[in-house]
Amino acid sequence: MRRRFQSKTYDEINITPLMDTVFFLLIIFMITAPLLEYSIDVSPPKMAAAEIKADDYTKVIHVTKDKVIQFERKKNISMQELLARLRELKQDRNSKKYKFFLRADRELRYGDVIDVFKTIKKAGFADISLVTEAEQ
Repeated sequence: MRRRFQSKTYDEINITPLMDTVFFLLIIFMITAPLLEYSIDVSPPKMAAAEIKADDYTKVIHVTKDKVIQFERKKNISMQELLARLRELKQDRNSKKYKFFLRADRELRYGDVIDVFKTIKKAGFADISLVTEAEQ
């Protein structure tokens, strides 16, 4: 006569180790995220950039330290006028070829530069580059 052992099969997955791991990672991210946010140096670098080659599809926007905006070195315009002019350019059938260079004064607040970036993005253009100083 043979002996049979009664063994139960479990049809459930034990998620306790998984939950322990998830909570551990959550705690690690909660501790390290604030440290990463406040320890980044945001001073703008000096770079040896190539000279801007002007063509019909290259547009340069200048922003002075007094928040005066010049589009294509013509006249001073406001942010709304810049948006209107950019939307006119967007109507052009070759609008995907346009490349924008943003030249901002060093003393200008970072938030003001971002506002100009947002205006260009709002008009529908994505190819935007910052112009930097030449290294010495």
